[in-house]
Amino acid sequence: MFDYKLLSALAAVIEQAGFERAAQVLGLSQSAISQRIKLLEARVGQPVLIRANPPSPTDVGRQLLNHVQQVRLLERDLQSQVPALNEEGMPERLRIALNADSLATWWASAVGAFCADQQVLLDLVVEDQEVGLKRMRAGEVAACLCGSERPVAGARSILLGAMRYRALASPAFMARYFAEGFDAKRLPRTPALVFGPDDFLQHRYLATLGSQDGFMHHLCPSSEGFLRMTEAGLGWGLVPELQVREQLASGRLVEISADKPIDVPLYWHHWRNGGQLLGQLTEHLRQTARQWLVPL
Repeated sequence: MFDYKLLSALAAVIEQAGFERAAQVLGLSQSAISQRIKLLEARVGQPVLIRANPPSPTDVGRQLLNHVQQVRLLERDLQSQVPALNEEGMPERLRIALNADSLATWWASAVGAFCADQQVLLDLVVEDQEVGLKRMRAGEVAACLCGSERPVAGARSILLGAMRYRALASPAFMARYFAEGFDAKRLPRTPALVFGPDDFLQHRYLATLGSQDGFMHHLCPSSEGFLRMTEAGLGWGLVPELQVREQLASGRLVEISADKPIDVPLYWHHWRNGGQLLGQLTEHLRQTARQWLVPL
């Protein structure tokens, strides 16, 4: 059987980014928090924390955190049904994995009112849309926004829509490399921008132009930085249309090849036993995401 006092100590240390603040939140001494973590580690037979600044969970620690989160969500449902159990406390915290481009564009607008109304705090884990589902598979998050359709065991997925990307560059970049007009055969020999090693969007775009070879590129693991580097003429890249409307209207960025966007589907994955709150967030996203995403 789980001792939820021990699991609550683990959750507090991670959520408060340290033993001292965790002790304050739980109304305990720092020594008591440390003893609970040690006892939890003794019971599971391995470390649950990487003792750094701030502390971070081990693999088993992440799975325990996910379990605690699901229990809290189910407890929230029970408190709404049995008012006598309802106690004033901290807002609920949801740990969610999502891609950086959604976070940089439509996500905040989509969930802002919901989080305020439902008193929800978000613990966001940023992953590329191609690999975000691994966080759910590892039991680290309660929900995930990613490009994979098939859910993991015990979860459901729904299609919210697609993010539209356009291949863009600065006018200076186009003048430097395509002074005589765009030539798809030359594109792989010009600098590109890639978000990270799991980002294959530029590869897909080049394939639509008939190029299967490698290409030179910068790595920039930041949506905002990616856009700034594109504007500065360091390379061409596929940027969310939502993020560049002003730049396109002003001429600071231009499409390298006229009207050839790529639409990337986004699926919302959530645990089946995530309780009413996760179900309400799922329905909220189903209704609101269409304001920003392209229907498929």
